[in-house]
Amino acid sequence: MVTTIPHRELRNNSSDILRRVQSGETFEITNHGKVVAVLASPDPLARHRLTSRPALVVGGFSQLASVEIDHPIQETLDALRGDR
Repeated sequence: MVTTIPHRELRNNSSDILRRVQSGETFEITNHGKVVAVLASPDPLARHRLTSRPALVVGGFSQLASVEIDHPIQETLDALRGDR
């Protein structure tokens, strides 16, 4: 049986829906009432076609030195945001 849900429900409840897909359920995802996608577990025989790649390290943020600050970071964020 296929369950039809709006994309908003998928967005808001993605963990639960993915668990249900993993257990065998299939979902049709709608956008403005029209089916735009079908979410289902991959065919076990077709899993060999699925590929993955390691995550890319971009920007070098891991190499930045740690800093100590003497005030809560929220104060800095508020100051940077100004009067939005």
